[in-house]
This record gives sequence, C-alpha cells and structure tokens, in this order.
Amino acid sequence: MNQITIDTKRIELKKTKVIKRFNEIQDFTNKLQETGLFPLKPVELDILQINLGYLCNQACTHCHVNAGPSRKEIMTKETLQWCLVAIDNNTIKTIDLTGGAPEMNPNFEWFVKELNKRSVEIIVRSNLTILVSNNKFRKFPEFLKQNNVQIISSMPCYTQQNVDKQRGSGVFEKSIEALKLLNEVGYGKNNTDLKLHLVYNPGGAFLPGTQSGLQADYKKILLEKFGIIFNNLYTITNLPVNRFLDYLKKTGKYESYMITLANAFNPSAAMGVMCRNTLSVGWDGILYDCDFNQMLDLPIEAEYKHIKDFNTFALQKRNIVTGQHCYGCTAGEGSSCQGTIV
Repeated sequence: MNQITIDTKRIELKKTKVIKRFNEIQDFTNKLQETGLFPLKPVELDILQINLGYLCNQACTHCHVNAGPSRKEIMTKETLQWCLVAIDNNTIKTIDLTGGAPEMNPNFEWFVKELNKRSVEIIVRSNLTILVSNNKFRKFPEFLKQNNVQIISSMPCYTQQNVDKQRGSGVFEKSIEALKLLNEVGYGKNNTDLKLHLVYNPGGAFLPGTQSGLQADYKKILLEKFGIIFNNLYTITNLPVNRFLDYLKKTGKYESYMITLANAFNPSAAMGVMCRNTLSVGWDGILYDCDFNQMLDLPIEAEYKHIKDFNTFALQKRNIVTGQHCYGCTAGEGSSCQGTIV
C-alpha cells in the first residue's frame, strides 16, 4: 500500500467522522427546549429593519442576501408609505435601512427625509463604496448628516488583501476613501452625534474573534495608516445562507462549520437574539423575524404577514420561526446586526 493510498483513506475516514458528527447535531428547536426558551417569543419591538431592495453595486462572496448589480427587487414607494403608517401607529424606536445598497433605491432620499420628521433613530447600512461610486452618491455623506442618520458600514478587515478577497478588487481603497469623506463631514468624531460604526465578519468558516479586541486593533491601525476614526466595531458571524452557504458547500466545509456553530451554542446569546426585539420587512413588504429568515423565505407565523396589516399586539403573540441556521446567532458571544450579544 503506497503513501497516496494511505493518505486518501485517512481523508475519507476523517470526512466520514465529520459527517457522522454533523448528523448528530441536535435540532435547534430541541436545543431551545433544553434551555427553556422554546417557543422563542418576542419582547417589546424596538427595531424595524427595512430591506429597500437587493440591488447593489457589489457582489460580495459572503453576502447572505445574494445582492448584486443585476438584482431587480426594489421596495416601491407604496410599500415605503405602508412602513411609515406602521411607524406612525406604533412605538418603534429605531428604523434600520438595509439592502443590497439601500442608497440605490430611487426613493431613498425621500424616505430618509420622511423618517427624519419622526422621533425615531435612523440607521443606514452602507457598503461604503456606493458613496464614492459617482457624483450622485458623493453628496450622500452630507445628506445623511443633515438627516441625523447613523451609519453602519461593512469593513471585514483593515488590510487590503483580506477586504478585496471577500468583497472584490479595489473595494478596500474605495472604502477608505468613503470613510475619509464621512470623517470630513463629522462622522465618527467625539464632539458630534454623528455615529459611524464598522462591521467585521470572518473571511472564512470560523467564528469571529472577541469584539473588544478587534475594535482596538481596527481603531489603532485605521488611525495610524489612514487617519480614520469611527465609534464602534460590530462583529457578526457568517450564517450558512445564500453565497456563504454556496462557499461552504463548494469547499467541503459545510458540515464542519455547522458543528463549530452548534458546539459553541451559548444560552445567554440565545436569550438576546435580535429576532426578539427586531422585525424585518422584505422588499415586497412581507414580514420576517429576521433578515436571514427573509433570505430563506420563512415569513412570520402570524395571520397577517404584510407591513400594510402591521399590528404590534398581534405580532407580540407570535412564535419566532427558527431553524438550524439560528446556531449562527447563538454561537460564542452571539451575533446580531448590532454586533455581539453577550
């Protein structure tokens, strides 16, 4: 028996063991039952996250939305108006605008101005590069400042190599340019209320490092090398959905990654998952417990599932829809759109 045959058998044996362990992963529902959290119920609704569409100027390898330049799904003005009705008739504290690139929705500026008339916190999740893509969007930093918008921006690393590998060639350079523009109008500075937060997500099939440690590194390096400042860094775990799921399967890492997530289950993180105080509105107005469920086409379990029928009291009685992908939000320090949970 030659060495190649021995190595092949070892690889096959290792693969068989991984698949066996994968098949033994406990159903997430049963895990919640063990910790006394099933059925998972919502608490008071704080955040309405609105997906303005899947259109984006980028097509990042980790994107759970499958966003890109060719996507046609865009939230209409009529649906945006239904969102405003829901906001006016309920005590929602924060409106979180996401995409795709939310700035590419043709009604983006109108909607932000409407939100600014109301007593809500406004968040825009920007990929940064859209802000320097052409003259139309270069005015947006000033526009966002004038409308008291908090910005949360994807910045998966502070090195060009890692960012460009995950998000595309030239993205790092454009992101740095955009961050400098935001700093110039006051974002991220201690003497202003203009909040600028960055988001880190791993470049592969592993959990993010400690949020506080990564934040210290980001602040030090971005300031020293580029003169850039920001408020907070949020670490987010990659969930096995859409493009990242495709990557996991293509590289043969799906089973091992799911084992990693399941083994890192944290009951404290499960208690604070974002789906308990956040509701996601799809581009077509359909309601979801989170944007990951939106991508998996798992709408809320309620009689009325569209934003035009929004009813806080009815929604508070629902059970939150969960699945194996939820291990991603409950692993380690936990993961939410606002970073770690515990």
